Amino acid sequence: MRKMKKIRTLNHWLAVVLSFTLMMCISCDDDDDDGPGTPQPTGNSETYQLGAVSNPGITGTVKFEELDNGNIRVTINLNNTTSGGSHPSHIHFNSAAESGTIAISLTNVDGATGSSVTEVNEMDNGTAINYNELINFDGYVNVHLSASDLDILIAQGDIGGNELTGETLEIDLDEKDVADISGTATFAKRKNGLTLLTIELQNTPPGGSHPAHIHMNSAAEGGGIVISLNAIDGDTGLSKTTIRETDAGDPVTYEEVVVYNGYVNVHLSDMDLGTIVAQGDILEGNRLEGSTETYDLLEVGGSGVSGTATFAKRNDGYTIITVELTGTSGGASHPMHIHDNDAATTGPIAVSLTNVNGDTGKSITLVTEKDDATDITYDQLITYNGYINVHLSASQLSTIVAQGDIGSNAD
Repeated sequence: MRKMKKIRTLNHWLAVVLSFTLMMCISCDDDDDDGPGTPQPTGNSETYQLGAVSNPGITGTVKFEELDNGNIRVTINLNNTTSGGSHPSHIHFNSAAESGTIAISLTNVDGATGSSVTEVNEMDNGTAINYNELINFDGYVNVHLSASDLDILIAQGDIGGNELTGETLEIDLDEKDVADISGTATFAKRKNGLTLLTIELQNTPPGGSHPAHIHMNSAAEGGGIVISLNAIDGDTGLSKTTIRETDAGDPVTYEEVVVYNGYVNVHLSDMDLGTIVAQGDILEGNRLEGSTETYDLLEVGGSGVSGTATFAKRNDGYTIITVELTGTSGGASHPMHIHDNDAATTGPIAVSLTNVNGDTGKSITLVTEKDDATDITYDQLITYNGYINVHLSASQLSTIVAQGDIGSNAD
């Protein structure tokens, strides 16, 4: 009996030990899963690229993860940081092209690992923010060299609504008044529907700062400034601008900008806006195709005024007519028209042209139709039975100062 009792006691203690061991194992497994109550990712996440700034070797990503407690885990991972470094990082308001104040302070990036992890549920001003709001936030991330060198950035990238969708339009910026300076302007669509315009020029002089604008009309016509852009840095040839609105304050989207009847001008300096270093039309159809015809405008009645009318074909098939005269008087404005028939026969007005500026002797007109609204193309104009009259003034239309046959009537 005693032997059986000992066996029962031994079995009892063995069961207790096994139960305790099993409980410990379960407890260890729970610890491996971060323990009860630890917030877990929901599976929703967005990752944004962080590009190099002061050090071309440092790039990386910032990842936003939604957690099941409503918070956001922000994880920065950078390549090629240095052990011992501690790099302050923040989410800022606006886009990187605009810059802005700090919205959310993040944990410093550890130089040894290149990593930073921050759990976020509010901005620095106490405003609550959730995952959906952050992935649509109008902001960007800055990673700085150190707490004492906050002005030196090692990585930067747009986030949220400022993320680029991949949809772009690139136009050429051709050399103008300064030799060898040319490049491109790239319009890129943001997730929020706004536009990032990046201008890249070659051979800009070091130390220079070149104002840039979007103007109305085609480059051949000329027009006023509609949208002011960030100046091009002569050291890098680079400029980036987030386009939100026109200079008049009207909101403008990517879809509106890329079909705008306008052109980009890059000027030599603030003190020399008249010197254009590069220029390009936004619309493909507005760009000049290369075909031209030039007609002489001869002096009439001893006026001392003469010059040329150059017809240039656009990609859309229409015509830019540029008249350049010598002998005009400052302050004068000379009405001008294309008439039917030849100058010897005379005829009624077919196409009204822009008045010649007496100060410059110049006039530029885009011709797409006749005065009766009949469509007319470049190919039709250069074979047209017509002539050009330049008049003394609006009150003296009977006085012709210059005249020349065009189209089929030209020699």
